[in-house]
Amino acid sequence: MINKKNNKKNPKINPFWYYGGVIFLFILFQSFSGGLASNEVNQISPSKFFEYVSQGDVEKIDIVNKREVKVYLSEEASTQDIHKGTVSPYFSLSGRSANYRFEFGDLQNFENNLKKKEDENNLSIDINYVTEQNIWGDLLLSMLPFVIIIGIWIFIMRKMSSGGSGGGGQIFSIGKSKAKLFDEKTDVKTSFKDVAGLEGAKEEVQEIVDFLKNPSKYTSLGGKIPKGALLVGAPGTGKTLLAKAVAGEAKVPFFSLSGSDFVEMFVGVGASRVRDLFKQAKEKSPAIIFIDEIDAIGRARGKSNMTGSNDERENTLNQLLTEMDGFGTNTNVIVIAATNRADVLDKALMRAGRFDRQIFVDLPDVRERKAIFKVHLRPLKKATNLDVEFLSKQTPGFSGADIANVCNEAALIAARKNKKSVSKQDFLDAVDRIVGGLEKKNKIITPDEKKAVAYHEAGHATVSWMLEHAAPLVKVTIVPRGQSLGAAWYLPEERLIVRPEQMLDEMCAALGGRAAEKVIFNNISTGALSDLEKVTKQARAMVTVYGLNDKVGNLTYYDSSNGNEYGFTKPYSEKTAETIDKEISSIIEKQYQRAIKLLEDNKSKLIELAEVLLDKEVIFKDNLEKIFGSRPFDKEVINS
Repeated sequence: MINKKNNKKNPKINPFWYYGGVIFLFILFQSFSGGLASNEVNQISPSKFFEYVSQGDVEKIDIVNKREVKVYLSEEASTQDIHKGTVSPYFSLSGRSANYRFEFGDLQNFENNLKKKEDENNLSIDINYVTEQNIWGDLLLSMLPFVIIIGIWIFIMRKMSSGGSGGGGQIFSIGKSKAKLFDEKTDVKTSFKDVAGLEGAKEEVQEIVDFLKNPSKYTSLGGKIPKGALLVGAPGTGKTLLAKAVAGEAKVPFFSLSGSDFVEMFVGVGASRVRDLFKQAKEKSPAIIFIDEIDAIGRARGKSNMTGSNDERENTLNQLLTEMDGFGTNTNVIVIAATNRADVLDKALMRAGRFDRQIFVDLPDVRERKAIFKVHLRPLKKATNLDVEFLSKQTPGFSGADIANVCNEAALIAARKNKKSVSKQDFLDAVDRIVGGLEKKNKIITPDEKKAVAYHEAGHATVSWMLEHAAPLVKVTIVPRGQSLGAAWYLPEERLIVRPEQMLDEMCAALGGRAAEKVIFNNISTGALSDLEKVTKQARAMVTVYGLNDKVGNLTYYDSSNGNEYGFTKPYSEKTAETIDKEISSIIEKQYQRAIKLLEDNKSKLIELAEVLLDKEVIFKDNLEKIFGSRPFDKEVINS
């Protein structure tokens, strides 16, 4: 007969029960030893003691620590009925036990009183001066700081290790991975149908998911599964959302964590967590690991290590490189990472064999924005005649996160107005709120300032209306929003390449506000700060980045691998720097004079537009058409 072993595990006992038991026994022993001391002798008063001295019953006394007296009676006195039972029944380490004890005040007075009683009764009492120490109390006090320090350390380690997966709350689980596991037991509701736009990126990651589901489809032709895919794109474009969709669609174990989860104050923890993460993933292979914001640990090595000391982040990166493509690499684990700073990542991390694919997640175009709007409009109670295509055209340059924010803000605005559904105007108000800020109608502004703002904004509108390549106007307002006293909204054409005449027209339109102040008031103000900042950046880019200047030539000083950061030295001489400064100033001044010329030629229409703006505070494209007529070069932009 085969005896089956009992596989039932013994329940784990919390270690704090051990600590509590030791402390309880220590306190019990202290109480017991204290009881011995307290029962050793009987308490009497000093007057009673001197009475016994006068009777000749006291043989000797011990003066303990100059504050307490232990009284020893003679053998004859101990047999008297009055003193029977005064000797302690407990064993005394000193040999003989005292009969009585009491405390006194001043030692000198006690000695004088005792000497007086001895002289009066012709007695001689043996006096011993004794110093006693509380060994257990002193030991406890000496150990107390260490006990407190050890207790605090255990508490901190338990707190820090409670977040590690697989640690079970143990003290040394700090090196465990903090990745969250999503598998068939986890209900992940996000799927690829929830990811609108991003068609190219979705196709790439769908192929990875399909490979994990049907590997034979690819391996039969000799293909190998990619080891890693890097999602690169601006913030809010949907990189993390795409990873969530992969977790929902893959039906394989999906480990999700952030790059900062590897960073810890203790040396070696990051590398330990990387090892533990890949160990867990290999045990559940095929599996996917998703590292969000990988630039937290993947920055190029050696650039920021100025002191030459050990860099915990570099150790973590080295371990990640080894796990992704080292001697013991398991090819059934795919790493997907996301970042918006691909330019700072280490070259060894970006090479083929680690991140085989770089998937660029760009800002959505007008068609993709329409699809994204449809996704975020699903939970809203929208108006029946809402034009989604119109909304997509009104939000150029918006990311997926921005569109989600627009839909949410529109719903809040409609609720604030007690509406039953969200209408087109609510979405336009939401766009204005996000782009320009909240309206501040109660902001104190003088009539002169309001007039200056009106002519400034009218100058922008007039110049942009007269130029072919400037963005068409949507709305102009002189109601303060955010930090600005007035604002103008344009609908820029979505271009893949920009020509010099287009950039110059945009710069001229941006300088129209200051030019209007010069034409009308023959004076300028500080209100054009944001306009000057914009045109200065554009002019500098024309000269130093895009090579669109004749004097500097077909050169660029932009370094894409370094994020255009020059450091301590610039990549051109002082003479070239002077030429660059002169050309930037020349470009801006030419466009400023061009704007002044346009406004002087249309001064009456500029004044009429400013008066309408002062009266209504908000004007639209229709108001400009009444004053200026239609633009001869207007055309319908077709996005193919």
